[in-house]
Parts: sequence; C-alpha cells; structure tokens
Amino acid sequence: MSNHVKYRIGKSTGFQALTIVLATSCVIPLVAILMYIIKAGITKINWNFLTNVEKPVGEIGGGIAHALMGSILVIFFASLIAIPIGILCGIFLSENKKSRLAYWSRLSVDILQGVPSIVIGIVAYIWLVKPFGYSAWSGSIALSIMMLPIIIRSTEETLKMLPDTLREAAFALGMPFHRVILKVIVPCGISGILSGVMLSVARIAGETAPLLFTAFGYQFFSTNMNKPMETLPHLIFKYAITPYKDWQDLAWGASCILLIWVLLLNILTKLITRRWKVQL
Repeated sequence: MSNHVKYRIGKSTGFQALTIVLATSCVIPLVAILMYIIKAGITKINWNFLTNVEKPVGEIGGGIAHALMGSILVIFFASLIAIPIGILCGIFLSENKKSRLAYWSRLSVDILQGVPSIVIGIVAYIWLVKPFGYSAWSGSIALSIMMLPIIIRSTEETLKMLPDTLREAAFALGMPFHRVILKVIVPCGISGILSGVMLSVARIAGETAPLLFTAFGYQFFSTNMNKPMETLPHLIFKYAITPYKDWQDLAWGASCILLIWVLLLNILTKLITRRWKVQL
C-alpha cells in the first residue's frame, strides 16, 4: 500500500473520529441535564404531589394539581388558536411562492420567530391584560403567537417538497382547488405538519416569560379561563426562587414532570409521523 493511500485512509479515519467526538459532545450536556433533573425530582413525585394544590409555607404536603391543570388548559386553547391559522398560512405560502403578499408574510414569520418570548409577553400584557385584566385567555393568546412561526414554516416547507405532479393529477381529474388541498396535498404532507405542531407545543410547554405577564398564577385549583391561572413553568419559577426547602423540592418535582411531558410529546411526534408517513 502506497504512502498516499495510507495518508488518505488515515485522514478519513481521523475525520470520522472527530465527527463522533463532536456528536458525543453534543449529547453529553443533554444527558447530564436529564439525569440531574430526574435524580432531583423523581423522588418528590407521588400521588399527593399530583393531586394536591399549593400549601402555605411550613405546612406539610402541597402539590401541583392546579398548575398541571392550568398548563393543560392554557396549551390546549393556545393550540386551538394557532394550529388552524398556522396550517392555513403555511398552505398559502406554499401555493403562492412568488406573490408580494407571500414575500412579506414569509418575512414577518421569520422576524416573529426571532422575537424573544418576554417581548411577546409584554405585548400581550399591553394588548390584553391592561384593558381586560389577568386571565388564562391572555396566556393562551401569547403562547399561540409563539407557536405560529413554527407551524407556518414547517407546513410551508413540507408542502413545498411535494411534487407538482400530485396537484396536476388532481386537477386533471376535475377536482376544485380546495379539494386538491384538503384531500391530496395536506394528507400527503401530514407527517411534516404534525411534526411542526408537536414541536410548537413542546416549545411553549416550558415558556415562563409570557405567562408572567398574562396568566400570572393562582394558588387554588381553577378551570376558569377568564381568571388568572397557575401553570407549571410559572410555578417552577415561583418555587425555585424561594428560600424554603419544601418549595424548592416541589420545584424539582414539577421540573421533572415538565421534562417527562416534553419527552412524551416528542415520542408521540415520532409515532404519529411514522404512522402517517407517505412514500412519494
């Protein structure tokens, strides 16, 4: 074997080793964070922790039932607002690639995606909280604004990858435009669309800043969307900054629950996309 061949083989092996080292270095921080949160929070989770509400300082017990229900409601209604608007906007951008309106809409989506969450919280506070007061609705609207860019871009990019022959075949059969979109294009791209939806839900599940300005928090169990409502991120923030050991333990337990929630959402995304994946 010549020296030149040995050099190329050694160079290739070196780059492969470097790639493995860099990939591993990206995984190590994630694993360290997961292990630390699970270790600190898993021992605090029990039935009383999941079914009780906040207790005063010094009183034994206390749980996150009110925050868990609040997070579910706030995220559910944020999804109801953002998902239809985001998917329809993504369809419009994918079907009108060169129009002036599509250009400015795409630019606005890109800018909105880079807006810090605390800025969205302040804007929601000025628009909704100052005239109407703190409420879970204002929190859902703030979170839905954060969901929109992810859903819109994932829908647009997914539908743009579909071949034009799908549209042409559907139009050749005499189908109207709305049926082509709803019966052919969207079902073929459902995998990427659902991935974007789940990713957006996972993104807002841990957001705290918008909720500090909108839903605000509430120490009792409530399902009234017109009033302030506690959520898991806000509860973790509130408990973590206190000097009380019992509340800090509750914060670790709530962090573990939130982490498990996000992991389950990502696993569900993989299962759904695998089920609906279409081979083109």
